[in-house]
Amino acid sequence: MRLLHTMLRVGNLDASITFYTEVLGMQLLRRNDYPDGRFTLAFLGYGPESENTVLELTHNWDTERYDLGEGYGHIAIGVEDVYAACDCIRDSGGKVIREPGPMQHGSTVLAFVEDPDGYKIELLSDS
Repeated sequence: MRLLHTMLRVGNLDASITFYTEVLGMQLLRRNDYPDGRFTLAFLGYGPESENTVLELTHNWDTERYDLGEGYGHIAIGVEDVYAACDCIRDSGGKVIREPGPMQHGSTVLAFVEDPDGYKIELLSDS
């Protein structure tokens, strides 16, 4: 068994794809419209689905916005250098909501950014 994907519902699919590809450097792996169901699925990631866990963005055509709820936490992405990654994200128009630095009560360096729908993404050092 392996983890295949994590799904997020998004209000503006094009803005979300732009964020995840241009700001976080993912690739759009596939995108399929389902006119009878009035939704689109887009799968993004850092490599092929056959070898990596990916992100599924679901856009329901008749829904512009979702409440994030209290149960959602965040997506975590490993990066080589959290400080440099935040600089690149800011330069690409992304929003850093927790500046890079050691976690409270620990030494792990992390940061948080936010996507266009308000979902939190944690950046952690790969090493």
